[in-house]
Amino acid sequence: MGSVLAITGPIYLVLAAGYVATRGGLFQRAEMRIFGKYVIHLALPALLFNALSQRSVGEVLNPVFIVAYAGGALVAMAFGIVWARKVTGKSISASAISGMGMSCPNSGFIGFPLVAQLFGGATAGVGLALAMIVENFLLLPLALAIADSDTGDAPAGSTRGERIRAALAQSGRGLVRNPMIHGIVAGFVFSLFGWQLPEPVAKAVNLFAMSTAAVSLMVIGGSLAGIHIGRLWRDVTVIALGKLLFHPLATLALVWLLPPMQRELQVAVVVMAAVPMLGIYPILAQKHGHDSMAAAAQLGTTVAGFFTLTGLVWALRG
Repeated sequence: MGSVLAITGPIYLVLAAGYVATRGGLFQRAEMRIFGKYVIHLALPALLFNALSQRSVGEVLNPVFIVAYAGGALVAMAFGIVWARKVTGKSISASAISGMGMSCPNSGFIGFPLVAQLFGGATAGVGLALAMIVENFLLLPLALAIADSDTGDAPAGSTRGERIRAALAQSGRGLVRNPMIHGIVAGFVFSLFGWQLPEPVAKAVNLFAMSTAAVSLMVIGGSLAGIHIGRLWRDVTVIALGKLLFHPLATLALVWLLPPMQRELQVAVVVMAAVPMLGIYPILAQKHGHDSMAAAAQLGTTVAGFFTLTGLVWALRG
């Protein structure tokens, strides 16, 4: 168990450092957004570029990983939506936010550092790139489109299907401006043509990439400061169970059923699915007035994630 804690412990120690530093007044909680912008706009794109540009396209594009990751997430999202809608009677938007919380992992800020502790940055970078493709092109647009179908940008009197299509179109336009997508596309282009950056530029990109893990974990910890679960514990408990247990189990089932892939990628896809929800979860929920529930769920899931991730790593290493 000591060797397992040596993997998960550093992740949560840096996360706790961000929480303590913000709680103690060294940073303001609002400043975490500035650090988050740095990670999203500079560090993560550099990391994704490095992960893809230094390998052949055949090494990176692993369809089994993509199907397992996407399939497990879609099952978890459907479970979350059905539970919230049919069991608790929540609105369409609240149900979509619950489904998003169960199915959209924080692959960049927590998943990558954890997989890097297990297998090093090479495997973690490839897994992150594939996860980002699924998240940005499928999971987030779908969840947001379902949530926006309660209101959406379609004309008044339009059908729910028309509102979903309008929301999907809006999500598609957002992808064009997503710097992480830019890093993925640039990495694939350099890989395809065998290009290399000039050495000074490559070293600068590498410096940005190396800062990803520490800064991203500090952001998550600092963002949790000041959040309280309160009377939302029932929603928090179900979303946390869905994210930390149901989602990785659904992904693991697909890993068993699908054709085999490299052992490290098998572990990476399950670990990526098992981490808490994405860091901007409360921000995405804010548009529909569900940010309090999302923030409380993020806090509870992140804290509980230390125990579930430690147990998962122990089991997978065995």
